[in-house]
Amino acid sequence: MNYYPVFLRVAGRSCLVIGGGNVGEQKVDTLLNASARVTVISPHLTPHLEALATSGQINHQRRPYGRGDLTGFFLAYAATNDESLHAQIAADASAAGVLLNVVDQPQLCDFIVPAVMERGDLVIATSTGGASPAMAGRIRRELEERFGPEYALALTLLRRVRRALAARASGSERRRIFKALVDSPLVEYLRHGQTSNVDALLATTVGDDVSLASLGIELPTRAN
Repeated sequence: MNYYPVFLRVAGRSCLVIGGGNVGEQKVDTLLNASARVTVISPHLTPHLEALATSGQINHQRRPYGRGDLTGFFLAYAATNDESLHAQIAADASAAGVLLNVVDQPQLCDFIVPAVMERGDLVIATSTGGASPAMAGRIRRELEERFGPEYALALTLLRRVRRALAARASGSERRRIFKALVDSPLVEYLRHGQTSNVDALLATTVGDDVSLASLGIELPTRAN
C-alpha cells in the first residue's frame, strides 16, 4: 500500500488551489463542499470560479504562483498546465510543510484524491494508488449501484436513535441495540419504503415509544 487512507477535516482551514481552469474548478468545489476556506492563485478563472470570487466564496489572487505563496495553508492543489512549475510547487510545499496534490503527477503528491461515493453520512472512497483513476471511477459507479439512498436514510435513523438513547440506556445496551438494528432487515425496509415494518422493528428493538415519526423521519413515497 503506497498511501495511508485517511479522511481529513478541512472545515475552516485555509486551502490553496493553484490554477483557475476546469480541473482547478473541480478541486475548489470539493473543498467548498467540505467547508474549507479556499484561495485560488491564477491569472485567469473559469466563469464558475469568477462567480465564486465575485460572491466572496473564494479568495482570488489574479496572478501567477510565486515562491512563498504556500505559507499558512493546510493543503494545496497544483492544477496548472506547467509541469516545471509543478515541480517547483512540490519543492516549495515540502519546505513549507504543506500537504500537496499535483494533478496527474502522483510522484509529486503528498496525497491523492480517491473516487468518492456519497450517500448522506456514508462516504466510500476508492483509490488505485494513482495507477488508474478510470478504474477507480468504474468501481465508484458500481458502488453507487450497490449502495442506494436507503443507506443515507439508515444512517440518519441510527444517528437519531443514538440521541434518543443517550440518557436512558447504558453503553452496553446501546451497543446491543445498534448491532440488532444493523443486523436486521432495516436497510431493506427503508429501500422499499415499508414504514410499518420499520416502526415495528424500532418498537421491538429500541422501545415502544420510538418510531419514524418520533425520530422526525418520513420515508419517500415509492411508485408502484
